[in-house]
Amino acid sequence: MDNGYSSVLSSDISVQSAPRRIEVDPGVEKQFETIKALCLRDDVSDIVNAGDADREGEIIVRLCIMNSGVRDKRLLRLWLPDQTPETIRAALSEMKEENEYENLANEGFARTYTDWLYGVNLTRFATLKTGTLLRVGRVIVPVVKAIYDRDMQIRNFVPEKYYAIRSQAETNGQSVELASKKKFTKDELAKAEALCAEYNAAEATVTDIKRKKDKLAPGKLYSLSKLQNFLGKKYKMSMDDSLAIVQKLYEEGYLTYPRTNSEYLATAEKDKIKKIISNVAAVGYPVKFKDSKTIFDDSKIESHSALTPTYKIPDASKLSAAEKQVYSAVMRRFVAVFCAEECVAEKTEIKINVGGLEEFLLKGTVIAVPGWTRFDEYGKQDKILPRLEKGDRVNIDFKPVEKETTPPKHYTIETLNNYLKNPFREEKAKAQERDSEDDTEDYRAIFEGLELGTEATRTGIIKNACNTKYILLKKDVYTILPDGEYLIEALTRMNISMDKYKTSELGKALKKVFHGEMTVSESVGLAENEISEIFDRAKTPQPPETDTDDGFFGDVAGKCPLCGSDVIRTKFGYGCRGYRENGCKFTVRNVICGRVISIANVRLLLQNGRTSKIRGFISKNGKPFDAYLKLEEGKAVFDFD
Repeated sequence: MDNGYSSVLSSDISVQSAPRRIEVDPGVEKQFETIKALCLRDDVSDIVNAGDADREGEIIVRLCIMNSGVRDKRLLRLWLPDQTPETIRAALSEMKEENEYENLANEGFARTYTDWLYGVNLTRFATLKTGTLLRVGRVIVPVVKAIYDRDMQIRNFVPEKYYAIRSQAETNGQSVELASKKKFTKDELAKAEALCAEYNAAEATVTDIKRKKDKLAPGKLYSLSKLQNFLGKKYKMSMDDSLAIVQKLYEEGYLTYPRTNSEYLATAEKDKIKKIISNVAAVGYPVKFKDSKTIFDDSKIESHSALTPTYKIPDASKLSAAEKQVYSAVMRRFVAVFCAEECVAEKTEIKINVGGLEEFLLKGTVIAVPGWTRFDEYGKQDKILPRLEKGDRVNIDFKPVEKETTPPKHYTIETLNNYLKNPFREEKAKAQERDSEDDTEDYRAIFEGLELGTEATRTGIIKNACNTKYILLKKDVYTILPDGEYLIEALTRMNISMDKYKTSELGKALKKVFHGEMTVSESVGLAENEISEIFDRAKTPQPPETDTDDGFFGDVAGKCPLCGSDVIRTKFGYGCRGYRENGCKFTVRNVICGRVISIANVRLLLQNGRTSKIRGFISKNGKPFDAYLKLEEGKAVFDFD
């Protein structure tokens, strides 16, 4: 097995190698010694890996066995999709040799080593550079950056006024609203009024009406993140709380394995699902087995099927309020998917043509037979349309309506989860739209490793970002905190790029390990090379005009022009060490007009009174410019001569 990765580069700043041994607390050490003693017993011939049915569970048990010193004993794997007695008995009779899970373990080791390399090296590097503990990780940084970028878009958003044209008038005693797709800038009111006059002078006629009854499909079964989306939106339940409850219900045998990224079931599970349906029907739900590609699809399952109830149904009186909410959500979605009663809706489309100038389409949906909507929510709001017939003339009264552009919305549990599952897909406003659309692209992203984090790790990483005070979760909305802003801006100054592109490239390499297309060492080597490049850049002198290296926290840049004390690198720039003794307030910010001021240029400023010409400043109106910095009355000011 290729998991013995180790590498050390000899230099002042070096990549710290992946650990051979993890330090443990006394309780863990005692537990390991018990496992070790059992593994080494002479009367034990077979060892069963009964770890969690995923890569993390796989390697935890393997590490215990490897470090116990066991040799030449048969290793088997117990794989449990749920923890009901029936499933456990079946799994015990169907155990495979442990080496059949070699690629899964290798991916787990590669992921562990890669994340450790990033965390230990870049956390130390960024902390030394800034004098502030910055927790830098392969996934936590792009998570925080996504929230940072969105909040900066909102903070810097400048609303603009524009005009839309709309008509609202009565026809046959009913209000008919028509909204044009045409828009006008704040300076084009006259054009908007002219077009309204042109529309109002024309004749509006119903040119087509389509009414049909259609069956509405329910949403897909839940993956962990989709369940967390629902619980966060409906109950403001945090991802950490919902995962803890799902895990508890799984351990008690009521739900299947929670850390799944799929919304589909495996075709081999049909008999098992039939039994669950039978038990669900026995407690009063109108369900029947359905064999459909929208439910059973092996091509959209990586390791685990969608979350479902098991045949073991809990006593509701023994569940807490939150446990009832979680279990009910999974059960109701399961009932909706296998509901024996179809949901029938009456869909209506009305086309109204205004003098050949523009055609308007009015759509409405009314639930005729509720079917599965009695058990699970239907996301779209019904719109009652006016009673019109083809050929009817429609009264119109178009007017300009002043509107204002709106900023993007803060990330919520739902929208952040959707982004992390596929950061390269344009965000959809409504979850219901995502449920009904083709999800092939999303599953391709998951299987290729493009997602940020995994179902098993994502909740913990976001919780860590909250605990570190990088981001805030209030109700179900995420916002950036000052420490999170500082983290992202500090990494930007250091030219450390850990955005979705970089993280996804590493994720793709990890998936190649899983598919046997890359070794652990090759995958981890990508991370090592990138970290080495960051360190090499820090050690390589740059021309003063383009230099962006602001040194390390505490570095001496020179003598203060005001009091003669040392000027040192501080958290936010360069400041006089004499501040504490004599109150000297001489400072130079390390970012001026969007440009990092290098410590080399500050040294020139303090020695000669002027820096070299610095390229790449950005003015308030967004225009780039070059300039010197010079000392003037104890302050650093621009010099364009």
